[in-house]
Amino acid sequence: MDQTARAWQILEAAELIHSAAAVDAAIERVAAEIAAKLKDQYPLVLSVMGGAVVFTGRILPMLNFPLDFDYIHASRYAGAISGGPVDWKVEPKGNVSGRVVLVLDDILDIGDTMLAIRQRILELGAEAFYSAVLTDKKKGRTKPIYADFVGLSLPDRYVFGCGMDAHGIWRNLPAIYALNE
Repeated sequence: MDQTARAWQILEAAELIHSAAAVDAAIERVAAEIAAKLKDQYPLVLSVMGGAVVFTGRILPMLNFPLDFDYIHASRYAGAISGGPVDWKVEPKGNVSGRVVLVLDDILDIGDTMLAIRQRILELGAEAFYSAVLTDKKKGRTKPIYADFVGLSLPDRYVFGCGMDAHGIWRNLPAIYALNE
């Protein structure tokens, strides 16, 4: 089976978890919550590539206050559907020193990646650390870190869409789906 046919097969078998309208509403709400907390702090906003690219692109225009922007790239998945050790492709730069930092990510799963990001940013001298995630997966156990701003809750299933991928595909979907495997 070719890649295109496989991609369509995955989507057709998937279960819709959050519609595009629900995602839109969640992003608007999170933007308002972030603005209420950080609008007077001139934060440095860091997007976690590649999953947060959709969330970041959607939320940044809604943050109607002065901010700096940069990106980092840390992942535990590398195209797989289960996580491994944190792999830093692009670490935070020295521009976090003395700054209020807001990290944007697509999903808070078990929390290991965000914990590693937080630790590294604080080691580099950030004044304060905040995190905003489009989704938070309900794992049924305590996580080592929780996001300050959360868009949507997810069941403990492998999900895709809105920046999250299924076997490297479907990051571009406006809704969130769960694999049926």
